[in-house]
Amino acid sequence: MAEKTLFEKICDKEIPAAIVHEDARCVAFRDISPQAPLHILVIPRKAIPRVGLAGEGDEGLLGHLLLTAAAVARSEGIAETGYRLVINNGPDGGEAVPHLHVHLLGGRQLQWPPG
Repeated sequence: MAEKTLFEKICDKEIPAAIVHEDARCVAFRDISPQAPLHILVIPRKAIPRVGLAGEGDEGLLGHLLLTAAAVARSEGIAETGYRLVINNGPDGGEAVPHLHVHLLGGRQLQWPPG
């Protein structure tokens, strides 16, 4: 059996996190190394290494992650001014943890292009 990722350990409450939302399919928590005044990660409880490895059966879960990110943005008070959702895929895409996650970034004017 493969070792759990950091995010699986957070989902299983083995590692503490500043959780702002959780339900049966996902967990959202504050990033410990924020890249904006508001930086929250929305992760599925299901261990999918990256969006490029999600399957057809994951469509509902992927939609749920995006809708959850939008709901968290509303609850955090940044929905009206705007925010960015980012999903990194693979090392060149900036992926640091091999567990699908959505970055919710906001609280300031975000620049384009992003990186």
